[in-house]
Order: sequence, then C-alpha cells, then structure tokens
Amino acid sequence: MSTELVSRPVPTIHFVGVSTKQSSIMYVFPEWAKELGLGDVAISGIDLPLHAAPDLYRQVVTFIRDDANSNGALVTTHKIDLFQAAHPLFDELDWFAASMHEVSSISKRGGKLIGQAKDPVSAGRTLNGMIPPGFWNGEGGDVFCMGCGGAGVAITWFLLLGEHELGRPERVIVSDVSAERLAHLEELVDMIGLETELVRSPKDNDRILEGLREGSFVINGTGLGKDRPGSPITDEGRFPSDGIVWELNYRGALDFFHQAKRAAAERALTVYDGWDYFVHGWSCVIADVFHVDIPNERVSMLAEIAARVSGRK
Repeated sequence: MSTELVSRPVPTIHFVGVSTKQSSIMYVFPEWAKELGLGDVAISGIDLPLHAAPDLYRQVVTFIRDDANSNGALVTTHKIDLFQAAHPLFDELDWFAASMHEVSSISKRGGKLIGQAKDPVSAGRTLNGMIPPGFWNGEGGDVFCMGCGGAGVAITWFLLLGEHELGRPERVIVSDVSAERLAHLEELVDMIGLETELVRSPKDNDRILEGLREGSFVINGTGLGKDRPGSPITDEGRFPSDGIVWELNYRGALDFFHQAKRAAAERALTVYDGWDYFVHGWSCVIADVFHVDIPNERVSMLAEIAARVSGRK
C-alpha cells in the first residue's frame, strides 16, 4: 500500500485505486463539495497494486469502518478483489454488490457499514446519454464488450435486464481472459442473445470485431490503456462501419481510444471516452457517502465544473 491509512480531521471520502494522484477527481472534488454545500470535507487517495493481497483490502475496509472521520469510499479497479477479500466486514450489501460480487461504494448509515455496486446505475445513466431511445428496436447492431470485470458485467446486465428505452440488443458478446468471470456473468445474466468468449490475445478480439454487424456498439472494459499498458485489440482490428465505440477510460495512454479515433473517418465511427462515466460514477458514490440528493440537473452542473477544472473545456 503506497498510502498510509491516516485519519483526517474532517469528514473524508477515500478513493481506492491504483494511481489516484493522477485522477482529475483530486482537483475536481473540492469544487464539487462547494457546489453541493458539503462543508469542510476532504478526499484521500489509497493506492493499492493490481490484485493486491487480501489482507490489504481488509485493512482498508477495517480502517474506513473504524475511523470516525472516514465517511466512505469510491472503489475503482479493485471492486471485485475487495469484495472477495472483505465482504464479511460489511453490515449490509445491496443486491447488485451481492449478486455481481463487487463493491464500488462504501458508506455508513445508522452505525452500519454499507457496500454497494454503483456500476449498473452509473453505466445506465451514461448509456442513456450516449445511445438514442429505441436504438436496438431499429438499426442498432451487435454489442461487443471486451472485459468482464465490474463495468462489463454492469453494462451487460443493464442492456439485457435493466429498465430503459434503448431497446434490447439481439446479440451481446462479452470477452475476457478469465473463464471464471465469464461463468459468473452467465449465471447472473442468463439470457438468450448473450455470448461469452474466452480470449487469450488481442487477435482473438480482432476476430470477434471482424464479425460484428454494421452499426454495432464496441466497448473497452478491460482497463488496458489506463492501469495497464496496451489495448484489447491490435492495430489491424477492423471496427464495424457506422459503429459506436466506448472507451471506458478517460485518462492514461488510451491506446484503444486512439485506435478508434484513427479509424473514425474511414469507418464512420462515433467515439466516446469514459469522461461521462467518471462523472456519473463519482456523483452516485458522493451521494451515498455524504447522504445528499444529486438529481440529474445537478449532475450536469457537476460535469461542467469538472470539465472546467480539468481543462476539458
């Protein structure tokens, strides 16, 4: 653990990640706190290596539980590993956390430690802003999600089982290097139209990409290009024409994002990064941790503040 677990003198939200100092949230959160009227509060990064030892996750959760000024935390990258190592420490887990085997939001309520999985909510809000209503009732193609971690599972669940007006894709393909994760997805989303693919290399994803219909939706949910170098496809990977491409990361080398941007003109692609997902994800957790209501119109204001502070505007 590269960050000591030290109690702050004011109510604190922790950010459990890999390289938290590089995240825009460290600069954005103080401005959001002012906008939301949270008072004198702080944010603290807790950096853990990928797939850290289970005891480290238990140390983090125990510290947050026992420290009076630790209001909670947002967990990224480690959502599944933290759940596996520390879920007995929580007093309550919401349905998504218990079912998806991940925790992305840690909060306290009535003296209890609460673990929640917010990806289905934040992914759903982002998708509703990205995909037009009725898309899969009309000309929408396949969905190909590379990566079956927390975000990949949440996106798949939302598209096939969630309540929305986007229509139901006829074919959703999810690839991953872990047979265990794919099996868990199949148990959680037992739906006709779901296909899982165990892949060993980017060339395997290239093959799947090549077989997608025109107008398909392609997602990088692997973490490659942010916490780890590389892309889930090679430079020879051929995107579907008139496709929509979503890179879930918004910072890092973003190799996949740049591959899509280079192909955008030739293949008539619409390409998104993970910025809106970042805003929705954090607003959901901040609402839990500080017990505030953040309706959609306020999320739009937070997005404008974040864009200004981070230099995206």
